[in-house]
Amino acid sequence: MEIVIVGGVAGGATAAARIRRLDENAKITIFERTGYISYANCGLPYYIGGEITDKKELTLQTAESFKKRFNINVFVNHEVLKVHKENNSVMVKNLETGEIFEKFYDKLLLSPGAKAVIPNILGVDSKFIFTLRTVEDTFRIYDYIKEKNVKTATIIGGGFIGLEMLENLVQQKIKVTMIQKDDHVLSPIDYDMASFLHTEIKKNGANLILNGNVVEFLKSDNGIITVLDSNYKIESQIAILCIGVMPETTLAKEAGLELGIKESIVVNENMQTSQKNIYAVGDAVEIKHIITGNKAVISLAGPANKQGRIAGDNICGIKSKYKGSLGTSVLKLFSLTVGMVGLNERQLKTMNVDYSKVILSPSNHATYYPGASTMTMKVLFEKSTEKLLGAQIVGEDGVDKRIDVIATAMFNNMKASELKDLDLAYAPPYSSAKDPVNMAGFIIENLVTGKVKQFYIEDIENLLNDKGATLIDARTKQEYNRGSIQGFKNIPLDDLRNNLDSLDKNKRIYVMCQSGLRSYIATRILMQNGFDAYNFAGGYRYYSLVKCCKEQIGESYACGLEKNSDKR
Repeated sequence: MEIVIVGGVAGGATAAARIRRLDENAKITIFERTGYISYANCGLPYYIGGEITDKKELTLQTAESFKKRFNINVFVNHEVLKVHKENNSVMVKNLETGEIFEKFYDKLLLSPGAKAVIPNILGVDSKFIFTLRTVEDTFRIYDYIKEKNVKTATIIGGGFIGLEMLENLVQQKIKVTMIQKDDHVLSPIDYDMASFLHTEIKKNGANLILNGNVVEFLKSDNGIITVLDSNYKIESQIAILCIGVMPETTLAKEAGLELGIKESIVVNENMQTSQKNIYAVGDAVEIKHIITGNKAVISLAGPANKQGRIAGDNICGIKSKYKGSLGTSVLKLFSLTVGMVGLNERQLKTMNVDYSKVILSPSNHATYYPGASTMTMKVLFEKSTEKLLGAQIVGEDGVDKRIDVIATAMFNNMKASELKDLDLAYAPPYSSAKDPVNMAGFIIENLVTGKVKQFYIEDIENLLNDKGATLIDARTKQEYNRGSIQGFKNIPLDDLRNNLDSLDKNKRIYVMCQSGLRSYIATRILMQNGFDAYNFAGGYRYYSLVKCCKEQIGESYACGLEKNSDKR
């Protein structure tokens, strides 16, 4: 069997290795347009930042090592120009010599990946503007920074690559300004959780512009001027476009294969395209989102690797199925880690889903063991069914394993309250006897059984003007004096029972504490004494950070940048 694979990296290289393990006699050929067949795509920013110091560490396999270990013919710097599905062949160009030749196949696998989005903006073709997608892109940026002694940089786009680039450029002592078109960075999470990232960016000396729309790039004496629609200008020696990627499906489109959303390649659960002997995997394909059941394009290495394995199985006659993706992701940003899975609130509101949420601030491990830190968790679930819909976690240590546990629960259709039943490992350096995931389950169970009612950060402004509400801060006097919300009366939890007579049972009572635990205990005391009581989700720590972030960074312009249309 003659198998041709277009594109390497996660999907194509994985499929090739899987096919060889299943069929020693198959003739396998990979054509890769770049000079690298298998590389650590997600590690590219860390080479620029100096975390990875050896170029060889970025390349997982070479054409030579692939041939030696798997007996697979790999041709780098070879671009497939056409797919002739009628006669089962591809037209290939050797980019080094210019030679064009034809290669026949029995089975074809497309793994073309995605390409960086380049906006149609005046001046975007400047030599001072870069994108980061391939190893070659990485070396170009790295070499330019060293050769030109770059001290200032502008990053357009606050997604995964943008944030990783920001961190790594800052590590190189480069002054960075990030421009994000949305009202917060990292669109898979919600504004409140992104506030922790905004604060971390500011703390590390970078500038952040939110709601910033780039309309033009101008040449300057020292590099590039990025112009916003407000005529605000940022001058830097280098600009890096990180505004997203789109499926690279030119070959598939010209071959007449069925395309789906964002012109991605339509495949079935066996990773088979509309042409039976052509398969496709990776960032270029349309897959099923496990939560919604809808079609989606999810550009992540994990799904691409799984799809490559499944395509390899099916090419060799093993009926494997790809079940879809939850979009589980994790990101490091300086001292923080942010993990996310499933849907966020913005998506759920757009879909008109009747959902509920819990927000909690547990410690990553036992507080009596040195080094404990606080993480903030948000878990979203459907009210009527308790179906887990999504989760977001921000903290220092232990975020990754908690998001993976919740992703596993979601994949296996566990109810939200069943998180409390998970039997998770505990030792003081690693967790608490009540793991943060268990704690989320306890809170959800209390909600769905009516043991507690909640109010949220978006409710506070209205409550401050609600004459039918009594607002209580259940923290200690010392905590309250260090910072509080005007309108919330301080009644420490331990004094609450002695103050019940001073409260009006005809008014709803809204209680806040530092993390949500003491206020929960307070609401239980109040409810059992005939009061209509509500607990604040997230606690004052969460509220103050989100509120302070919005006040300091503002709706449009970041700290460190003066709002002045003539500013350069």
